[in-house]
Amino acid sequence: MTGTTDTLTAAAALALGDDALVLSHRLGEWAGSAPVLEEEVALANIALDLLGQARVLLSLVGDEDELAYLREERSFRNSQLVEQPNGDFAHTIARQLYFSTYQHLLYGRLATGDGPFAGLAAKAVKEVAYHQDHAEHWTLRLGDGTTESHQRMQRACDALWRYTGELFQPVEGLDLDLPALETAWLDSVTDVLGRATLTVPSGPRTGAWSAGAGRQGLHTESFGRMLAEMQHLHRSHPGATW
Repeated sequence: MTGTTDTLTAAAALALGDDALVLSHRLGEWAGSAPVLEEEVALANIALDLLGQARVLLSLVGDEDELAYLREERSFRNSQLVEQPNGDFAHTIARQLYFSTYQHLLYGRLATGDGPFAGLAAKAVKEVAYHQDHAEHWTLRLGDGTTESHQRMQRACDALWRYTGELFQPVEGLDLDLPALETAWLDSVTDVLGRATLTVPSGPRTGAWSAGAGRQGLHTESFGRMLAEMQHLHRSHPGATW
């Protein structure tokens, strides 16, 4: 892409596309090991929705396959939240609650404008509404369930809290009222956690290395291993088709 506007659009498309691509792969890792069959299908469907979003966004930047399978770790611009390992089911649900709430608010705002992402956002916001509803349902079920499920859900929410601040850092090419977006996110997440009898984590959400470097290509240790797995087949058989 050429020109200042196109360069900025590409930067935003890469950040949003990488978020969707990486989280799609993480959710796909549940295949064959989800707690119940119904969740196997639900998580797979969410992963496919995110993969579809990633394909559209990455195609605005260049060849989607090359961008997904041939880039090095430092070239990815996803937030650190989406690359966090699945952990137990509660951990996956907390990650999904935090991200899908953000993504639903983000796409809702992008869909109302006339920018380069309006068309994608108008379609994706409907998908993400389901993702958010699914995460909220399980947050309530686990948080207000047994003592064990409550403790696991609280630990997951606490552990991932530090990665949420990065979602509201400026992204080149996206002209948004980020403070308003963050306030809406906090209000929504606080409401869900309260109804789930969970405590809103009190730790920092921004600062130094704690979270905020993913957009600059600095990722957590687990991301390199995930990327190697995701890219293995394509790199092992370059140019192969079937």
